[in-house]
Amino acid sequence: MRSCVSMARRVSATLTLALAAGAVHAADLLDEVRQRGTLRVAVEGTYPPFNYKDDAGKLTGFDVEIAEALAGKLGVKATFSTTEWSAILAGLQAGKYDVIVNQVAATDKRREAFDFSDPYVVSSAQLIVRANETRPLATPADLKGKKIGVGQGSNYAELAKGIAGAEVKVYPGAPEYLQDLASGRLDVALNDSLLIPYLAQKTKLPVKAGAPIGPTESNAIPFRKGNPKFKAAIDKALADLKADGSFQKISTKWFGRDVSKPPVAP
Repeated sequence: MRSCVSMARRVSATLTLALAAGAVHAADLLDEVRQRGTLRVAVEGTYPPFNYKDDAGKLTGFDVEIAEALAGKLGVKATFSTTEWSAILAGLQAGKYDVIVNQVAATDKRREAFDFSDPYVVSSAQLIVRANETRPLATPADLKGKKIGVGQGSNYAELAKGIAGAEVKVYPGAPEYLQDLASGRLDVALNDSLLIPYLAQKTKLPVKAGAPIGPTESNAIPFRKGNPKFKAAIDKALADLKADGSFQKISTKWFGRDVSKPPVAP
């Protein structure tokens, strides 16, 4: 009889531990973030004006300010990790950080691996050419046989690979392929249309805006799947930033307009 009671107790204890372990495993990211007191944010750190280090070595940019504002709405502090774009999504999958705030297009393929916030930036792909470029480089036919520089793992890389006859060269990030474009080792580069005005105003690279190419896309904030409370909280934080004018203020500072809305045609 004692052995049966002992066995029952052991079974009960095992079930209790299993249930407790399951509860820990099922903890929502929102609970983790609030318990920790920080929102761990990944950015490239080399992608101005979205995120980059200023002359004093301080991380700054549109994405940085948005992430800090979002963390504030969640009642925590934003902490940042910088990593090359080619490794940033894998780092999120591995749990190295909670979110990526780095102009991530919410594509169907990425939604298979991650959940996303509501969109916060609307933009499109645009060609970048040398400042003295005179060739017509505007259509897929124009780009046949041309060398196109793109960031590894980016949606721009996928777009470029779909251009028949183009030679696509993949780089760790924008600084590398823009240097090759300026030096003549590339014919064009492909990146976010919002990047071009910054390049024209703030850098000394002899490059300029080329033709827009591809569809307009929505950028959002990815995080690991299975965190419904976190998604609801991050979406509410974004909505609150827009409602109180904070988002528009940050966006206007960096781009001169509200980038959560499509640009108005001239």
